[in-house]
Amino acid sequence: MTGHARISLAAWGATVLGALVLTPVFSGPFLFISAFLCGAITGIGILLQNLRAPRLVVPFVQLLVLVELISFFFLRETLKFGLIPVKATALEFNQQMVNAMDSINRFSAPLPPDSHLTLFAASVIAATGLLIHVIAVQLRQAAWAGLLLLIMYTVPAATVHGGLPALLFIPPALGYILLLSAEGRSRLSRWGRRISGVSHLDAAEPVEASALGQAGRRIGLTVVALAALLPALLPTLPEGVIGNGLAGTGPGSGIGASISSTDPMLDMGKNLKRGDNVVALTYKGGPSGGTYLRLTALDYFDGDTWRIAPRQEGRKISGELSPPPGYNGDLSKVPQSKLEIDVSRSFRSQFAPVPYPVRSISLKRDWRYDAGALDVVSSNGQVVGGKNYDVTSYDLQPTPQQLHDATGAGEPDRYTSRVPRTPQSIKELTQTITKGANGNQFDAAVLLQNWFRSGGGFTYSTETERGSGMQALREFLLVNKTGYCEQFASGMALMARIIGIPSRVGIGFLPGQSGKDGEYTVRMHDMHAWPELYFQGIGWVRFEPTPAARVASTPNWTVAPTQETGPTTAPSTAPISPGATEDPGIERPEGDRNLPDDSGVAVIDSGNWFTNGGGRAIAIAAGVILLLSIPWLIRSLTRRRRFAKPPGRLGAEGLWAEIRDTSRDLGLDWSDIATPRQAGDWLVTKLPADAHPQALRLARGIEALRYAGDTDLALDLRAEAAAVRQALWSQAPRLRRWRARLLPPSWRWYLNRGSTEASDLLDEFDLLLARLRSLALRRRHAN
Repeated sequence: MTGHARISLAAWGATVLGALVLTPVFSGPFLFISAFLCGAITGIGILLQNLRAPRLVVPFVQLLVLVELISFFFLRETLKFGLIPVKATALEFNQQMVNAMDSINRFSAPLPPDSHLTLFAASVIAATGLLIHVIAVQLRQAAWAGLLLLIMYTVPAATVHGGLPALLFIPPALGYILLLSAEGRSRLSRWGRRISGVSHLDAAEPVEASALGQAGRRIGLTVVALAALLPALLPTLPEGVIGNGLAGTGPGSGIGASISSTDPMLDMGKNLKRGDNVVALTYKGGPSGGTYLRLTALDYFDGDTWRIAPRQEGRKISGELSPPPGYNGDLSKVPQSKLEIDVSRSFRSQFAPVPYPVRSISLKRDWRYDAGALDVVSSNGQVVGGKNYDVTSYDLQPTPQQLHDATGAGEPDRYTSRVPRTPQSIKELTQTITKGANGNQFDAAVLLQNWFRSGGGFTYSTETERGSGMQALREFLLVNKTGYCEQFASGMALMARIIGIPSRVGIGFLPGQSGKDGEYTVRMHDMHAWPELYFQGIGWVRFEPTPAARVASTPNWTVAPTQETGPTTAPSTAPISPGATEDPGIERPEGDRNLPDDSGVAVIDSGNWFTNGGGRAIAIAAGVILLLSIPWLIRSLTRRRRFAKPPGRLGAEGLWAEIRDTSRDLGLDWSDIATPRQAGDWLVTKLPADAHPQALRLARGIEALRYAGDTDLALDLRAEAAAVRQALWSQAPRLRRWRARLLPPSWRWYLNRGSTEASDLLDEFDLLLARLRSLALRRRHAN
């Protein structure tokens, strides 16, 4: 078996063994499909190398085969003539990847065996296998392939709850040893690996030169180094490097935002405080002045986090949805509104934004709804981004008198009335605020809303880092009184439960900004949270405790029928609309230029070209240019350093190395085994006649410094080297000169030199162990 075939098979085995660590994360046949894909890549590589195909051609052909196989197995419907991937194939692949990432955020390990998750796992493993093959076989640097195996291990180790079993580290380690052993055997079959410093050892000393022995020591040393470096490095990585990178929940992602089902409140806070204010959706129709669009309702509060309570499987959408829970009126007499909603691809959420209560929706396949919350959610992990759908909703407008006369709160479920362990100070504050309601729950709710909006002295600010846990709510209600919609909605919902009103927290969007032709534009910073309180016979009713600095007015039904509303000031009775103004009776908090204006919609600064992406584009372009200029920069600094050295042996050798590198950069076949005299004669054939004397003097000078004992050690050859270099440069074609400037081929030699020096260092480590072992054996025999 040839050496490259042996390493190729070892690379395939290392990839498959490394992929075993993903079995606690994914389920289904992903491992068998991945092994087949990697095997196809390996077979193509061995075949092409046996046919002596150019080295650069092999990975491109392997990539084409991989794309074709993945498309044929998973995306066959999009292929032209059933074989050729087209644009639709790429778009569907991207959508499947987005769906897979959202499912990863949504479900805990092990993930369900859905097709898009199998596609994700197989694609990642096959791509890793291709990279390992390129590094180990094409670049002949098998040791570096271990980093890919390490990454494959650390991802499930960081995401699986409780960590991975310790024994699961063995398969990728065995795969790495197998790969290194195959490479070492291939090297030894070509006269073996050079062990530097062997001449310093006595021939009788036992020196371990086998590939397996060297590989074991290298693995140990590498693991120790990684164990020392990774803990110090990982805490400094920005959010999204290891997890949530595609989910878009990191700061300034530039690709939108997401709402997951695991912690929608946390995701909303990130989008408001650190996300980009891009368009989330547009809609037409609905009530005059716009409408709130809700994503979901958080009905379970354990004292630390508001989240979605455990649910049964959602109901299929066919025709009309369930009636609003708790409403006992005649729905046929309730006005209805129709909306056409177009969601931007920037918004990735399994929940579809809909008004409450929704009557019907055009989303059918793979979408479900919950009868209690009336939220619409994907059943297979796909996101609503890019969807366009029609919605019909009930325009419920209860009057304050109806809410005031509602008898008994009832118990809509077993979660929304539950009060976790609450500090006594919050309970006493709630009783003090609602004392003027005289036991009427609606009047008490209005008093709470008014207290938050005007009477309590609160300030709206997204700068707070506090969440909605019990300790954070205590500080918010009693101490600092600064927060944003998360704290206001959570605080009022908790206080409502304390006085016996079932409550939950709605997550969604404010009405947005009105535009031409009745179209409303809703952006990411329009995300909002509000409390929903339950009244028997009417159902869930939205309140608005967030101050006027964020939301200009309150729902027109949240005004008590009596004017005796206690020490707080009654809110405006104007309907919520982007153009509404605040009632003069409410003392408006001091506004901030970064907060929404009176419309209740986040302030959108159109900015200029630089602030609207131009600065980021310039930074990315500058980074790419800097990265591409690294070879040129190192080459230029090296040349300047060589010519700056004073005359002498080291300076002359540096000048000779500069002529060697210049020749390589310009595409000339410099020989490493030629003597200085032979290299000088070769240079004469490549230079014009006027540069021949300088080339010969340079070559003779190097020869004298190396071999003549009485030569002048202060010999200055800088003028000759500069003349020879200039002549070589002037003789080269223009295209060669540009290539030598931008990507000098000698750059690869520096990389190989660094790898060789690192290998030599490890060889010295081998020899040190041999010396210590030999010394120990001598002492034992002496005793």
